[in-house]
Amino acid sequence: MKLMNTLALAACLVLPLAACKKEEAAPVEAAPVAAPTTDDKAAWQAYLSDQVPRHMDGITNQPYVYRVPANATDPEEYNRLLDKAKMDVARGIVKGNILAYAGLDPTKTADLVVAAFEQVTPNTMKGVRVVYIGDQANSERVRAAVEPAGVEYVFAEAK
Repeated sequence: MKLMNTLALAACLVLPLAACKKEEAAPVEAAPVAAPTTDDKAAWQAYLSDQVPRHMDGITNQPYVYRVPANATDPEEYNRLLDKAKMDVARGIVKGNILAYAGLDPTKTADLVVAAFEQVTPNTMKGVRVVYIGDQANSERVRAAVEPAGVEYVFAEAK
């Protein structure tokens, strides 16, 4: 959250200077942030803050972002996230929202997505985008779990 506030403040300070330029420069897309190779929360926050906005086209609401922990020494952290993911989906996600899932262990991340969508009634989440940031090996399993809900599924390889 602190990073987002800092970025917003920087944008407010730079915007007046950018408005003074006579010529419009072509937008340059920043190079993607590399996927973290550890379970460091700060590194994942930076990575997801870069990746999720790349899939926000047409999304009007704040994203639901789930960083799936790989730390086997604290299984309760995973269980709390799984409970939250299940509750969010069961409560109902409305059109114009995005759900993004990522983590160091792509199989564990896919497991969480599949479990979260187990009880979703078909076609109740039209207009919602689900982004799985992981590996190709688990992508089709995630797609099969989420598409019956009526969502738009997007796969992004974690790299």
